Amino acid sequence: MTPTTYARFIRFLQEDLAISASSLKIALRHREQDPGPLPMILWQYGLVTIEQLERIYDWLETA
Repeated sequence: MTPTTYARFIRFLQEDLAISASSLKIALRHREQDPGPLPMILWQYGLVTIEQLERIYDWLETA
């Protein structure tokens, strides 16, 4: 994912899905310790619902 796409992705998470900056920080911190796809980490830690996870993957497919 390019830096521009990553920035758009983070903006999508915050603006469209209303994921707080603190929730994103938690997920990114866990990602450093246990690398994996950010959407799955958000879901595993209960920071997004399954419906939001589907929307994330739909967004990623079109990005």
